[in-house]
Amino acid sequence: MRILVIGGGGREHAIVWALANSEKVKQLYCAPGNAGIAELAECVPIAVSQFDELTTFALDHAIDLVVVGPDDPLADGIVDAFEAKNIPAFGPRKNAAEIEGSKIFMKNLLKKYNIPTAKYETFTNYEQALAYLREQQAPIVVKADGLAAGKGVTVAHTIAEAEQALQDMMVNKVFGQSGGQVVIEEYLTGQEMSILAFVDGETVRPMAPAQDHKPVFDGDMGPNTGGMGTYSPLPHIDPAIVEEAINNIVVPTAKAMVSEGRPFRGVLFAGLMITENGVKTIEFNARMGDPETQVVLTRLQTDLLDIILAAMNGQLDKIDIQWSDEAAVCVIAASEGYPASYPKGRAISGLEAAAAQGALVFHAGTAKQDGQFVTNGGRVLGIVGRGRDIAEARARAYEAVSVIHFEGMHVRSDIAAKALR
Repeated sequence: MRILVIGGGGREHAIVWALANSEKVKQLYCAPGNAGIAELAECVPIAVSQFDELTTFALDHAIDLVVVGPDDPLADGIVDAFEAKNIPAFGPRKNAAEIEGSKIFMKNLLKKYNIPTAKYETFTNYEQALAYLREQQAPIVVKADGLAAGKGVTVAHTIAEAEQALQDMMVNKVFGQSGGQVVIEEYLTGQEMSILAFVDGETVRPMAPAQDHKPVFDGDMGPNTGGMGTYSPLPHIDPAIVEEAINNIVVPTAKAMVSEGRPFRGVLFAGLMITENGVKTIEFNARMGDPETQVVLTRLQTDLLDIILAAMNGQLDKIDIQWSDEAAVCVIAASEGYPASYPKGRAISGLEAAAAQGALVFHAGTAKQDGQFVTNGGRVLGIVGRGRDIAEARARAYEAVSVIHFEGMHVRSDIAAKALR
C-alpha cells in the first residue's frame, strides 16, 4: 500500500516508524514531515492546512490510505476533504473531531450523557466570566474553548492568576479565536492517566495506558507544555481503575457520539484524573497524543496498518491486538525558553550514540542544515528507552539523553519517577 501520513512532529515520526515496520507498506510519504521522518518516508513540503494541495498529491501519487496525525486539520475537516475525493483517510470527520475542537461541546456532551467530569460553567462574555470567577475558590482551571497547541489550559493556584488567564484568553486574545469562549471548571486532584483507543463507531479497542507530564519543570512545576515525557505501562495504578475508565468514560463517550449523529472513527484519546470520587474526564482528543504515542506504539506488537484497516472496514471488533510486556519511557528534549519563545537552528549531536544504546529517538522539531540535524521547534526530540520494567526503561532513556546535546537543551529529570514510588 501507498500511505500518506499528515503531520510533522514526534507523534507522526512514531506513526511513520510503526507503519514502516509493516510488510504491507510499499511506499510511505509524510506531509510535511521533519528531518527525522525523512529517514523513513519521503517528506512532501505541503502544510497540514493545505487541503487542496494534499488531496491533489494523494490523487497524483495513487495514495491508498491517509493517516492524519495533528488536531488542527482534523478540526478543520481534512478527513471530509479526502473522502470527498474518494481517498480513504483514518481519523474522525469534522463533526466528530469537535470533541477536541471545542471544549464546550465536549463538556456539554459529557453532562448530557452523565459521563464523569469536573463541574464547570461556560462563558462567551468576559465580564460575566470574571464575576463568576471572583465567587470561586482557588485552585481553579480556566480553559480556552478551541485548539491552542496544548497550551490553552491554565491551572490557576490563585484567583489573581485565574483572572490573568481569563484576560489573556478573552481580552488579549493570546490564543486568537480559540479563547473567545471559555470553560471555568473545578480543579481535580489525583493521578493523571491517558487512555488512547482505536474507535470505530461504538467499537472501542483500548491501547496500553500511559501517563504524561505536562508542566515544563521537575515536580510538575511551571507552565503547561504539549508534554515533557510519558511512560507506559502504569504499574502503580490498579488495572481495575483502568477498566473503570474504559467502561464508564471511553465506551459511553463513543456511544454518545453515535447517538449525536457524529460517529467517531479514528483514535480517541481520554485525558483522565483518578480522584477520590472515581475516574473523571479532563479532556478528549480526537487523535493520538503527543508524546503518549511515542511510548504506546513502541509497545504495540500487532501491525498498526492491520488495526487501521480493520477500523476503516468496520472490523475493529474482530482483530486481535497484542501489546508487549516491556515498559517504555519517553523523555522530551526541549529548546530553552519552551513553551514560550525559543531559538532555532542549534546543532544536535549524539543521535547515533543514543541509537547505538538501543534507544528510539523520535524527532519532533528538527531540520537539516548542511547535512547536520538542528533544532527547529520547542519540543525537539522524544528519547524512548525500553526495558523489562519502568525502572529499566527509565534508566535507558536517561542514559540516551545523556549522550545527546544541543545548546540550551532542557529535559525534566523526573519522568516516570512517580511510577517507582
